[in-house]
Amino acid sequence: MRHLIALSLGLLLTSTSTLAATPIVITPDKPGIVIDRHIFGQFAEHLGHGIYGGIWVGKDSTIPNTRGIRNDVVAALKELHVPDVRWPGGCFADEYHWRRGIGPQDKRKSAVNTNWGGVGEPNSFGTEEFMDFAQQIGTEAYVSVNVGSGTPGEAAEWLEYMTSSTDDSLGRERADNGHAAPYKVAMLGIGNEAWGCGGSMTPEFYVDQMKLYAHFVHNYNNAQPMKRIAVGPDSGKTEYTEAVMKAWTEHTWAWDLEGISLHNYTVPEGWPPHSKSTDFSVKDYAVTIKAALEMDGLISKHEAIMDKYDPAKKLALVVDEWGAWLAPAPGTNPGFLIQQNSQRDAVLAALHFNIFARHGDRVRMANIAQMINVLQAMILTDNDKMLLTPTYHVFKMYVPFQDAKLLPVQFDQGKTSVNDIALPNVDVIAAKSKEGKIWLAITNIDPNKSMDFDVSEIGVKISKAEGQTLKAPNVNSINTFAAPKTVTPSAISAKSVNGKLVLSLAPASVSVVELIP
Repeated sequence: MRHLIALSLGLLLTSTSTLAATPIVITPDKPGIVIDRHIFGQFAEHLGHGIYGGIWVGKDSTIPNTRGIRNDVVAALKELHVPDVRWPGGCFADEYHWRRGIGPQDKRKSAVNTNWGGVGEPNSFGTEEFMDFAQQIGTEAYVSVNVGSGTPGEAAEWLEYMTSSTDDSLGRERADNGHAAPYKVAMLGIGNEAWGCGGSMTPEFYVDQMKLYAHFVHNYNNAQPMKRIAVGPDSGKTEYTEAVMKAWTEHTWAWDLEGISLHNYTVPEGWPPHSKSTDFSVKDYAVTIKAALEMDGLISKHEAIMDKYDPAKKLALVVDEWGAWLAPAPGTNPGFLIQQNSQRDAVLAALHFNIFARHGDRVRMANIAQMINVLQAMILTDNDKMLLTPTYHVFKMYVPFQDAKLLPVQFDQGKTSVNDIALPNVDVIAAKSKEGKIWLAITNIDPNKSMDFDVSEIGVKISKAEGQTLKAPNVNSINTFAAPKTVTPSAISAKSVNGKLVLSLAPASVSVVELIP
């Protein structure tokens, strides 16, 4: 991220302990739904410095790289066990013509990125480079095809190029470009935001297009089954949910789906995004967190429609764009969507994970927007420098919840008032990993008070808890290239005393611990 200005953090929060510990009671012998690891997915669009400078620096760069892909970014992302990456967009996907991004670099055709800043798009990061990146970080490919300005034939040939054997002419072309083995495409996005930048289509028109793509775009690589994700609703609007689900109930052998998308950003006080990502007040914190918590009701709204058509819950609700969308950082290209990342964003991320987990029988995939240098990013870069954001740290802390089973947990959310804005005090989830370990995640939402929690498991004695907590001097604390570790996790532990295990957690903090018998 270039020219990112670190603004002063002028707000000091006081921390006062509550008088009595809040009880948290876990039932470990009644595991529930699996928290699908894919809810921790990522999104990398050709937007600003998300790809160029963030992932791709070119093979001749002085920045350490492997085949043009930044080594520091790859190493950081491998720590997150990223389950999948959505690419190439976003709005960019519906103007992306894949043939411009294959073959020798000096033969590729450049374009203009009309969606994001009107800047040049060299197409030097294309199919081969994305698949190489996915392999380097150990993730699955979620490819969005061009429905808006492309054709079913163009998309079909792209999937044939990526997934067919060398007995196929397009497979041989891929081999000539350096990769003989078929690529693995785990998810196929059938367009993006067809109700908006993807073509401003009516739901009925999109459904007709969707059927064509679902039928004609084939995956030839049997080693990797491919899930097809249709365009779904824009936040609370239900027209697309109804149309796609109704069509799916009437589908024939000729086409099918495995998921429907939902896009919803946390935009404090509404569009256009104007809330600052730095130097904001406690009130701004509260407004943002209250908006983030609306994701729960929004998912329930669309789940009810999906349940009407699909009571067996065969189709997943895929929240493949979510996160805080704030005002562009001062002095930056507004089309690059550059914003800072604070402790507030860490709390927001944890709350989203908890919401997705509790809706895990329907929400089986989600992708934060976006991975690097764009919106609520994991990583910020500036030439050869890189830093990890508070959101990155929350993703890493939640790794034990990937594919773990959600456990019943009883706790009192409580209530707090921040500048007359009502918020719950706390949010909690618990899960049992495949290895049988019990994990507990506690988010202290209150920006002003530390809290004590009395943790117990029904039928099990806990001897101690060990893990990490992410806290900060202020809710608006950020990491900068001059001070990259202002917000970083610290170890937390507690021992049971007289049968009680008490955790003391800071204001506006996120904590994940293992409960050890």
